[in-house]
Amino acid sequence: MEVSKRYGGALAVDALDLDVRRGEIYAFLGKNGAGKTTTIRMLLGLIRPTGGHVEVLGKRVGPGTTDVFARVGYLVETATAYPNLTVRENLDIQRRLMGAPRAAVAEAIELMRLGENADRRAGVLSLGYKQRLALARALLHRPELLILDEPANGLDPAGIVEIRELLRSLTSERGVTVFMSSHILAEVAHLADRIGIVDKGRLLEEIDRAELRARERGHVRVGVSDPERAAGILADAGFAHVELADGHLRVFDAEERVSEIARVIVGAGIALTELAPAHEDLESYFLRVTGGVE
Repeated sequence: MEVSKRYGGALAVDALDLDVRRGEIYAFLGKNGAGKTTTIRMLLGLIRPTGGHVEVLGKRVGPGTTDVFARVGYLVETATAYPNLTVRENLDIQRRLMGAPRAAVAEAIELMRLGENADRRAGVLSLGYKQRLALARALLHRPELLILDEPANGLDPAGIVEIRELLRSLTSERGVTVFMSSHILAEVAHLADRIGIVDKGRLLEEIDRAELRARERGHVRVGVSDPERAAGILADAGFAHVELADGHLRVFDAEERVSEIARVIVGAGIALTELAPAHEDLESYFLRVTGGVE
């Protein structure tokens, strides 16, 4: 899939090429406005690409495409439901639309732990339970592919863990493919098999879990009174990878040289305010790849 989308003079998605493998959890990461939701809407045929085309489950998506979406479950942007109908009634309507068996409603209620709210009107549910209902609707017809835009939105920490375990079981036990966007990067690091990082509509990185672990570099975090001068002095002293970030220095591949860093900086007459080994998690890595906080 290589696809672009332009809105007037603004290029929202720029020659984006994604290859999602069957049975994996693929996390699609980017800042607000990076093109994530636009991409998801093109995947679902809700908007047309300006250039290129989209393929879902081996089928090209275009005007009038319907058959492939019987094999797809999705949740895009805001969880929606008929507010004056109960959870059970909402699911039964979805079941009829998708041609799923009657037993699918009870299965979805149990799967998403909606039993206590099954006969309550959807309009009075909390945001977290509305999200559970939306996920239940997406899973009702046992799809091969789940496309989820912020699936943990509105859930408490326990609910987030439940969704994590649910998605893992769907891939391992049913072979479901999951394509998801999320801003909860710590959760993505636990969950995703592969990660795609997009910025300004372009794919910057596409890496699997093992490669991410290899790239999450250990470093020494250094606080000093004159960061720019300290960076030059450390480079002259043989520290090859020194970065300035958030007013601090990060000295990579130097966890065994902490005392040497201290000697070099103090010996140059620079005040040392912080010195500690650290590790670059997915959030730090994401910010580094995308250029930091706007």
